[in-house]
Amino acid sequence: MTASAPITQDLLTIPRKDAEGLPNLVGLTREALGAALAEAGVPERQIKMRVGQVWAWLYQKGARDFDTMTNLSKAFRADLAARFQIARPEIVTRQVSADGTRKYLLRIAGGYEVEAVYIPEEDRGTLCISSQVGCTLTCSFCHTGTQKLVRNLTAGEIVGQILVARDDLEEWGKPAGDKRLVSNLVLMGMGEPLYNTDNVRDAMKIAMDGEGISLSRRRITLSTSGVVPEIARAGAEIGCMLAISFHATTDDVRDRLVPINKKWNIEALIQACHDYPRLSNAERITFEYVMLKGVNDTDADARRLVKLIAGIPAKINLIPFNAWPSAPYERSDWDRIEAFAEIVNRAGYASPIRTPRGEDIMAACGQLKSASERVRKARRVPAT
Repeated sequence: MTASAPITQDLLTIPRKDAEGLPNLVGLTREALGAALAEAGVPERQIKMRVGQVWAWLYQKGARDFDTMTNLSKAFRADLAARFQIARPEIVTRQVSADGTRKYLLRIAGGYEVEAVYIPEEDRGTLCISSQVGCTLTCSFCHTGTQKLVRNLTAGEIVGQILVARDDLEEWGKPAGDKRLVSNLVLMGMGEPLYNTDNVRDAMKIAMDGEGISLSRRRITLSTSGVVPEIARAGAEIGCMLAISFHATTDDVRDRLVPINKKWNIEALIQACHDYPRLSNAERITFEYVMLKGVNDTDADARRLVKLIAGIPAKINLIPFNAWPSAPYERSDWDRIEAFAEIVNRAGYASPIRTPRGEDIMAACGQLKSASERVRKARRVPAT
């Protein structure tokens, strides 16, 4: 495969139809929705109007069935209901942490499950969403990495996580001046977004659409472990903020922590960051760095880090390791984390230390792992 070819796993993505054979309107881009309505017999002169009406019901008002679309005729609503569905992931469990963090275990088509996390803060509400069932990267410090990849999520299943969170938070239909509960979006849940670029792009187009969910692209952050050929494409086609799951300053250590480094090493990844289309002081790249005791947390690591990213408008997000059962690492001591941050700060980079959230419900960074492996074994559904 050449460097210019899309690095995706779309062959793992299920069709847009459920077991009943009805296509899901959630997740279709405006263009695809228009094509679907045209195929359903909507006259060409009405397509733009009908797309706008349906779009507003789906993404402004959170409609879950066609009967609620009261500005459409009963006959048209009945025709839509006969041809399409409005499907969301199903909440299997909902856990609320002592700090207010909410973790959702969501069931999608095929009986598989993914997790999403909502983190309320004083000035924002951040929703962390997944892009795949499981993960193929096997990062050794990440709980999701211990779960085999099952398949990509469709655009509808990705954007559906936003709809489910807004349902649960009762955020539909609030006055425009009210504080948004889901104000920020991070693609930092299960999976590698840039191994599912097409579906992530389509879902984010819906999330950013000004006549729908209407999240600013600068309030959406996509985190990649380093799928180098897709980074520039993400900047051009999605245009959101970029985060790099970095975690090491030498190839030897990063090969162990983030095995994709064996394919695209630190030098190639840093060059891709330099070349990112939207890079500027106003739109800095975030380098995520999990602090692992005795592994990557020395003063020498901190000095190498700032040398590696020299010339890249960036900030360093230091993440205290969040343990999970049988984890092979320990969290760096707090004074070690602060000493690391001080070196980075003196070099001119912001280096906030992320406060762990939702640890009591296994919802913190690196802790997500669904029950889909257990479901698959119970149902004898083979992983693809």
